[in-house]
Amino acid sequence: MAAGPDINRRIASRVRTLRAEQELTLDALAAKSDVSRSMLSLVERGESSPTAVVLDKIASGLGVSLATLFDDAGGPVSPVSRPADRTPWRDPQSGYVRRNISPANFPSPIRIVEVVLPAGARVAYENSARDANIHQQVWVQEGTVDVTLGRVTHRLAEGDCLAMQLIEPSAFRNRTRRPARYVVVITSDRARVPRR
Repeated sequence: MAAGPDINRRIASRVRTLRAEQELTLDALAAKSDVSRSMLSLVERGESSPTAVVLDKIASGLGVSLATLFDDAGGPVSPVSRPADRTPWRDPQSGYVRRNISPANFPSPIRIVEVVLPAGARVAYENSARDANIHQQVWVQEGTVDVTLGRVTHRLAEGDCLAMQLIEPSAFRNRTRRPARYVVVITSDRARVPRR
C-alpha cells in the first residue's frame, strides 16, 4: 500500500493551510524546515509522495506535530473517530504504516497514532528545534522496537511504554523478522522548547 492520491491531497491541503495561517512564504518555510522550496511546492500540489523524514521536517518548520499533517481538515467535527475514518499512510522509504486514531477536527491537545513498523525497518528523525513543545509516549502493542533518543537506545517489548520529548534526534528500528505495532500518544503546545 503506497500513499494514495487522497492522502497526498490531504497532506498538500494541510501544509498549504498551515503555511497560510502562519503567513509564511514557501521560501520562509524552506528556511525553517530545511526542505527545499521545490520539494515544498511539490508537496503542496500533491505531486510528491514525501518520506516521513521530509514530512517531519515540514511539521517542525510549521511548529506542529507530524500527526497534524495527516488530519482531514475538511471532515466533520466530532468527538468520535471510527475505523472507516482512518486513512492509512505508508512511508515510501521505510515502509512503515501510520494511521491517525484521534478525531481529526476535535479541538484537543492530544493526538493518538497507530504505527506498524515492518520487519527490519528503520526510520530516523532529526527533530530540530520546534516552535511547539511536543511530548509523546510510545506504547508497544506487538513485537519489539528499538527507540533511540540522541545517544540512548531503549528496547521496547510488547506492553512497554516510553515517554519522550521531541528535542533531539530520534530513530525507530525493528530488528526482528516480524512487524511491530505501537501506539504513539502526542501532546503539544505552542511554547518554544528550550535548547539544551
